[in-house]
Amino acid sequence: MKIGKELLAKMPENYRNHNITSTSAIDMLMKFGDVESAERIFRSIKAKGATIYGALMNGYNLNGESWKCFKIFEEMKEKDIIPDEIEWNILIGACSKSGMLHHCQYIVNQIPLNIQNKIRTQNALIDMWGKCGSIENSKNVFNLVVDRDTITYNAMINAFALNGMGTQAVELYREMPNNLRDHVSQICVLNACSHAGLLHEARTIFNEIYLKTESIITTMV
Repeated sequence: MKIGKELLAKMPENYRNHNITSTSAIDMLMKFGDVESAERIFRSIKAKGATIYGALMNGYNLNGESWKCFKIFEEMKEKDIIPDEIEWNILIGACSKSGMLHHCQYIVNQIPLNIQNKIRTQNALIDMWGKCGSIENSKNVFNLVVDRDTITYNAMINAFALNGMGTQAVELYREMPNNLRDHVSQICVLNACSHAGLLHEARTIFNEIYLKTESIITTMV
């Protein structure tokens, strides 16, 4: 971090207002947990693009200050700065961390349909609704996904697990194509079984797993 700050201090003034350079600086500072310095750089930039707003919001998510993302989003709206897919997914992540349904619905209502129909966004929405306790919304999004990938299934299995629906998590795991299953799928379904007291199902799935990673073994203990 010291080296990074030294580089920033030596940066020529004409580079400081460059969105790409400033975005990288904000990203670096946020990863080191220096939120104040990142905010200072953000405020010093005169002409801000969507990417630099995204870097700041992503930093808030990383540092447990997700609630600030909603204030930044309002600033974007006031300045007619349109988020792209990356910024929308960062906002969805903020909603997931906040756990507040009204924030979730407020953000989702403003996401353009062409973004909502992208699989990355759909996967994020499944996860968000599950973490906020709205399992029906998770299922509705899951059912809209045309080409489900590993993340889609894992997000839905985990949503069931988080909401005490172990049987549904196991059923979906069984429906999931074998070639899409990974260690995350296995951990999610084993956690679901554990929370729901489905010991027989957990043992059966555990015995079926060919490569038992340390994380999988720990989940079963």
